[in-house]
Amino acid sequence: MEATIKNFPVTGMTCASCAVSVESMLKHQKGVVDAAVNYANASAKVAYNPGEASLEEFKNAIQSIGYDMIIEEDVNVNEVIAAQNKNHYEKLKNKTIGASILTLPVFIIGMFFMDMPYGNLIMWFFATPVLFWYGKDFFSNAWKQLQHKSANMDTLVALSTGIAYLFSVFNTLFADFWHSRGVHAHVYFEAATVVITFILLGKLLEEKAKGNTASAIKKLMGLQPKTVTLVKDNGDYMEAPIESIVFGDLILVKPGDKIAVDGEVVSGSSFVDESMISGEPVPVEKEKGARVFAGTLNQKGSLQFRAEKVGGETLLAHIIKMVQNAQGSKAPVQKLVDKIAGIFVPIVLGIAVVTLIVWIVLGGENGFTQGLMAMVTVLVIACPCALGLATPTAIMVGVGKGAEQGILIKDAESLELAQKVDTIILDKTGTITEGKPKVTGIQWLAGDSSKAAILKTIEAQSEHPLAQAVVDAFEGLNTVAINEFESITGFGVRANVDHEIYFIGNQRLMEQKGIVISEELKQFAAGYYAKAATVLFFGSLEKVLAVIAVQDAIKPTSVQAIQELQDNGIEVIMLTGDNEATAAAVAGQLNIKQFKAGVLPQDKSAYVKQLQEQGKVVAMVGDGINDSAALAQANVSIAMGKGSDIAMDVAHMTIIASDLKKIPVAIQLSKQTVKTIKQNLFWAFIYNIIGIPIAAGILYPINGFLLNPMIAGAAMAMSSVSVVSNSLLLKFKK
Repeated sequence: MEATIKNFPVTGMTCASCAVSVESMLKHQKGVVDAAVNYANASAKVAYNPGEASLEEFKNAIQSIGYDMIIEEDVNVNEVIAAQNKNHYEKLKNKTIGASILTLPVFIIGMFFMDMPYGNLIMWFFATPVLFWYGKDFFSNAWKQLQHKSANMDTLVALSTGIAYLFSVFNTLFADFWHSRGVHAHVYFEAATVVITFILLGKLLEEKAKGNTASAIKKLMGLQPKTVTLVKDNGDYMEAPIESIVFGDLILVKPGDKIAVDGEVVSGSSFVDESMISGEPVPVEKEKGARVFAGTLNQKGSLQFRAEKVGGETLLAHIIKMVQNAQGSKAPVQKLVDKIAGIFVPIVLGIAVVTLIVWIVLGGENGFTQGLMAMVTVLVIACPCALGLATPTAIMVGVGKGAEQGILIKDAESLELAQKVDTIILDKTGTITEGKPKVTGIQWLAGDSSKAAILKTIEAQSEHPLAQAVVDAFEGLNTVAINEFESITGFGVRANVDHEIYFIGNQRLMEQKGIVISEELKQFAAGYYAKAATVLFFGSLEKVLAVIAVQDAIKPTSVQAIQELQDNGIEVIMLTGDNEATAAAVAGQLNIKQFKAGVLPQDKSAYVKQLQEQGKVVAMVGDGINDSAALAQANVSIAMGKGSDIAMDVAHMTIIASDLKKIPVAIQLSKQTVKTIKQNLFWAFIYNIIGIPIAAGILYPINGFLLNPMIAGAAMAMSSVSVVSNSLLLKFKK
């Protein structure tokens, strides 16, 4: 039985090890095949067998360790999450303000008036609500983790501040215990409260920054209008909510209106700004028969269009879903980071205990108190938050930036891999060319065009774009009855009309069937091969009756895009089913040095595999159903947005505007994202690698330096903020 895969929002996660805990809990549920939890966008992707598992059980399991999962399908998940995030942010803000107000007197007394009368009692009074009211979540979450024999960031915070607090309470109540031993009874209420306040402040800044990483999704979701102007059967207009629109409704779009759903224009003319979904800045002219898309902006004219795709079927909804899935996916490097985060907290706990023991043994008279503070500092500075944010925040920004430029990226792995591509294979028709072929020349055998109606009839049965060009060329000519039709993949078609067999296809088909081509037609074909035209042959069982030249214009930007790829050291190869002469002519116009002609659909996939076996990292770019196998085989597959739905489903990336110039942009985006991930991981690790030994007191024997737990708390908060800020810088890179 095939597993069901669903994405669920998860709330309450505060660090990377929280995500590891949720993921581990889900993976241990009955019926779950696999689970991946993304901390940055707070979502869980679960593959499970519905017959063996229940969503309620998943939810209960997640709640038992202190988090929650939204499984309800009858709610607008995006709105619920947005409301929850807003509520969470407001609560966090209030907690931070409250904790700051109460911490201030504790800090002032602890740092400047340590010997004031009743100073310890006053600090105790103010510190208690900071820890156990404003910081209660740290303790309750740590307790839930302990019940499941696991630990996370909350464990570190609860242990460090809790130990400092209890030690201070003991010293306040039983100061003589230390005085009788000649040791001053220090209290550390200020350290415990400042650490809690700094961590709350860090979380507040982190939440604010994380919200900005998802700005692309928010922008996309804001593109769709809430209401439309519906044209009723009697011609009257009516304002209607977008949810009420169904297939076939006639909708009026006034100047300046946003288009609400996908459809086909039935009257009017205007220019529509499609830059929000395609990234192309030039408005597109729309007249009768043109397609319009939800989220695009009508400019000066008025249009009436018939709704064809509504709700979740629109291109905009598809884009939003793809971006959400991609932002929630994990890059390969993230799997390694998750493993590190999973064992990080237990290792830190071990280091903290060793630190205390070493201080007690070697620290002399004040060994215990200094060891206690060193242990607290180690626990505070070692938070793995920054580690957990390093990769997903960069992926979220990278995928979102791609979407804003009309580059849809299906998963994080593709974004990470694209920068390694050294070979790009381009399909010719629809990828390099416009994909709108036109007949530019027809030569009949001995000038006899009496079979033109039969030619049109046969081509009308085919879905190939070249066949449509032939049908268009004979507009106005009546068709005839057809008895039999067969498509011969990669060669052409065979048909039975009025009990006679006819073939239409390439020269190889004619040669394979032994159909004679006259010298006159051969010369006609050769002339058009040299002009980069595709040549079709129309023949009976014995002889070729006509030769038709079809040309598909090269896109204006293809030459520039291919040159840019070659300048970046990427080998560009063209594949086409056309003959050698036509392929050579097209390659010459594009300055492509390597091409392969006469390629059948199944050969494209084999060719990609052949290059991969040579150690090349291959990107395949195509738009048709016949490219699907090659797209699936390639390391990175890129579909043209105006191509087939199958190609778009298979591909790792989709270029909405079908413009090859977006491919160098996608590769550059991949390089920038991977560079940002590496920078983030450096900053996340360097804080811990340098901070933990100093916190443990490694510099004390050299220069007497001991890191203050308050400074450690501030450093830990800033590490997360600096990582998220670095990811956000990716938005502004060109």
